[in-house]
Amino acid sequence: MAKNTKKSSYKKLRSGRRGAQTGNASGSTRVQIYGTHAVEAALDNPTRFIHALHIADNALARLAPAIERRGISPRKVGLRDLDHMLGRDVVHQGVLLETAPLPELDLMDFLESIATEDLGASSPPLLVLDQVTDPHNVGAILRSAAAFGARALVMTKRNSPPLSGTLAKSASGGLEHIPIIHVTNLVRALEMIGNAGYDRIGLEGSGEFGLEDETGTRPIALVLGAEDTGMRRLTREVCDRICNLSTGGPLKSLNVSNASAVALHTVQHLRRRS
Repeated sequence: MAKNTKKSSYKKLRSGRRGAQTGNASGSTRVQIYGTHAVEAALDNPTRFIHALHIADNALARLAPAIERRGISPRKVGLRDLDHMLGRDVVHQGVLLETAPLPELDLMDFLESIATEDLGASSPPLLVLDQVTDPHNVGAILRSAAAFGARALVMTKRNSPPLSGTLAKSASGGLEHIPIIHVTNLVRALEMIGNAGYDRIGLEGSGEFGLEDETGTRPIALVLGAEDTGMRRLTREVCDRICNLSTGGPLKSLNVSNASAVALHTVQHLRRRS
């Protein structure tokens, strides 16, 4: 019976059946998302407006249920077609989704939406990135944020990677689960976050305190700096504390995406203790 159902799904996909789109289209703007995990998560996100789905046979078997749930008709292509569309060096895994960007979020609106909550040390953390530009790193950070239940990610509008392509694939679906808020002035944004009740904890290897030793009663906003230069001076100065991640090996520093994963895991333990 399961085998027949699967064949039926394939037949429907190839028959040109088209269901209603959901989400809001952002004019004619299109972004590209590729990779099976990223595309599957985007298809399951009702706020994503889908323009087109290009898919090869090797990905169709994996994504047929998600396509069926979304009710869209994909365009069947070959792997070489996708290589031509994206570039031969892109690991697309046989699928390309053309979609509208997700709706933009405003920091003030976001903070007002959680103002009625009883924010405390057990509340989900915020992540704040100070000009982290590598899309692989930001994507990996989003993946960790989704895994450990972060509330949102705040980034600068300038000196941040686009929310598509390499970032989306590295996030492995995390892009669809973590609210992303772009701000013009990060220092001002951190002031707003502090006024909303968060302890702003900057992460640096030279930090005076260990993150695992935190005993505060307020929710945490983790602030991480750029890959090469770390946090900027004004960003560091607006933080409530600068903490380090204790290491026992010969290397004392971590890549920013690895540091975020360790920090989020540490905060998860702190939340359970509170």
